[in-house]
Amino acid sequence: MGKEHSTGKKNRLPGENQLTAAVLNLKGKQALITGGNSGIGFGIANALATAGATVVIIGRNGRKNELALKTLKGINNSCYALRFDLSRIEKIAEFYKDAEKEYGTFDILVNCAGTTIRKRADRITLREWEKVIGLNLTSTFILTREWAKSLIKKNAAGTCIIILSLMSEVARPTTAAYGASKAALRQLVRSLAVDWAKFNIRVNGISPGYIKTELTEPLYNDPEFSKWVRQRTPLGRWGKPDDIGPVAVFLCSDEASFITGHTIFVDGGFLATI
Repeated sequence: MGKEHSTGKKNRLPGENQLTAAVLNLKGKQALITGGNSGIGFGIANALATAGATVVIIGRNGRKNELALKTLKGINNSCYALRFDLSRIEKIAEFYKDAEKEYGTFDILVNCAGTTIRKRADRITLREWEKVIGLNLTSTFILTREWAKSLIKKNAAGTCIIILSLMSEVARPTTAAYGASKAALRQLVRSLAVDWAKFNIRVNGISPGYIKTELTEPLYNDPEFSKWVRQRTPLGRWGKPDDIGPVAVFLCSDEASFITGHTIFVDGGFLATI
């Protein structure tokens, strides 16, 4: 830790400024991040790698994996990429076992992969509904279950982050399937945290506000909608993936060792106002 700056006080109480002085260090930890080749997932991968963790990203697009990995290795050489499509739900358990064989135990799991189909509820087909629910909710549950089963078997601690959404709490037109999946994930955070607390496995959620990513590109490229977001958000701007990364680092760190089953909203104050 760096030297403390003088405050003019000759005597400090034990523990004074402890939180401020704490350094969030993830060295020695290994993280698996779904959707880690772009957007919020990449922002989290970047932050965890900067904090010293070994980072393995999962993405279905090999080219995007390569580009993301090139940047990550510039920060921390202990970064890797796996190509896998998480919509192949029946293959997830086998995929995770292979990942562990190659890289070892993952102390950290970040579930960020997701999709949406923007349609009015009466126009969504069953196939489209199942596609969104399958990737956003079911694949998250299965991967997290396999991860936890492995840790429990090894008597090892771990921490999991599930990326939620404003749509976990509120709704807007054309988000029925997406909102249903994200609201279910909010409850899944609580349920998994309660089930696995006795194994020293923590599960928390991060709920971003409107963040500029590939998934939201049609929204922020719409001048009227983008203006509404800025006006509706007290901090007056769209969020960036880099706004999410530091929160993930904190939740994965030892400083958050008594936090589980909670969701942190990183939304610029969106839900705090009407």
